Amino acid sequence: MPDVSSTAPERVRLWIALDVHKHSIVAATLPPAGGTPELQRVENTERAIRRFIDRVGGPDGLAVSYEAGPCGFDLLRLLARLGVACDVIAPSLVPVRAGDRVKTDKRDAKKLVRLYRAGELSFVQAPSPEQEGLRDLVRCRDDLVCARRAARHRVAKALLRHGHIFREGKNSWTLAHYAWVRRQRLADELAQRALQHMLCHLDSLDAQISVIDHELDQIAVREPWSDPVAWLCCFRGISTKTALGLLAEIGDFRRFASPRELMSYLGLTPTEYSSGDQQHRGHITKCGNRHARRLLIEAAWHYRHAPRRSQRAARLADHVPADVSTRAWQAQVRLHHRHRTLAQHGKRSTVTNVAIARELTGFVWAAMTHQPLRTQETTAA
Repeated sequence: MPDVSSTAPERVRLWIALDVHKHSIVAATLPPAGGTPELQRVENTERAIRRFIDRVGGPDGLAVSYEAGPCGFDLLRLLARLGVACDVIAPSLVPVRAGDRVKTDKRDAKKLVRLYRAGELSFVQAPSPEQEGLRDLVRCRDDLVCARRAARHRVAKALLRHGHIFREGKNSWTLAHYAWVRRQRLADELAQRALQHMLCHLDSLDAQISVIDHELDQIAVREPWSDPVAWLCCFRGISTKTALGLLAEIGDFRRFASPRELMSYLGLTPTEYSSGDQQHRGHITKCGNRHARRLLIEAAWHYRHAPRRSQRAARLADHVPADVSTRAWQAQVRLHHRHRTLAQHGKRSTVTNVAIARELTGFVWAAMTHQPLRTQETTAA
C-alpha cells in the first residue's frame, strides 16, 4: 500500500506539480486560493531547479510533488537539500477521467497540481540511498540468474539438436552434468565454436553471480542490516539473500500500520467484486511489489514439511530477541497445519502456497515490528 501521508507544510503558499523527464521538467503552480495553473518549462539540471525555486519565492511554504518514474528519487533528494517539502506520487493510483484521450506534459502537470491541492493523490515512501543501493544489487543478481537460466537453456538445446543427451543422471546442471557438458565435442566445427562461446558466456554469468553472492554475505553482517537479517533468517524458508531482498524491497516494516497493509502492498490479497448480497472473490491482486511477493511465495513452499528446529535457528537463537524466535516457531506450527488442512480440502498446491505466503507475511510483520506476544502464545512456545 502506498504511503498516503504528505510532507506538505501546514501553511502552503504555493502548490507545485512537476512532470519530470530526462532533459526537461514542466512545472505547474497553483496558489491555495485556486484558479488556473501557471506553467513553466525548466531544464532537468540542478542549476535550473535552484533558479526555479528562487523564482517562485524560495523554499518556504512550497508543496512540491512529482510522479515516481525512471528518473528515480534524485530530484526528491535535491529538493530536500534545498529545504523544499516534496512528495512522490504513486503513478498507478492517479485518478484518470473516463474519455480523456489527450496526453501532453502540460496537461499532465495541470492535472497533477489540481489533484495535489485537492488531496486526491497517494504517495510512495522514497527509499534511503543505502536501501536503494542494496535493492539495485539484489535486483542485479536476479537479472543475472534469469540470464544464466536462459544461457543454460541455449547450451542444453544446442547439444540436443546435435544428438547429445545426458543419460548419467536425472537432474541437469549438477556437478556431474556440468562435467558431461564440457566433455562434449560436436562434429561440425562451426557448431563447436558456437557451443564454446555459449559456455564462455555461461561461465561469465556464474562468476558474476558468485561475486555478488560474496558481496551480499558481507553486507548481511554489517550495520544496519545485520540485526534485521538475523531476525528474518529465523523464519523457515528465508535465507540470507532472501532476507536482504525483503529488506531492500520493503524497507522499514514499521511504516505499515497492520499486516493487512503489508499484504496489500505485496499484492497478496484477493480481488473482490461485491454488490448487495453477492460476494465474489478471485485471484490475488498482484498489484504490489512483485520482487518481495516472489520471495515470500518461494519461502512459503518450505512449510509443507513438518515443523523442526534447524541448525540455523539454533545458531541464531542467542543473537535475536526471544519474541522473534517464538514467532518463527509459531509460524512453522501454524503454517504447516494450515497447508495440510487446505490440501485436504482439495485446494491446488499453488493456491494453497499463496495462502501460506499471505499468512507468513503477517508473522514476519509482527516479528519485525516487535508486536507483543499474547500470554497463551508465550506459554505454548
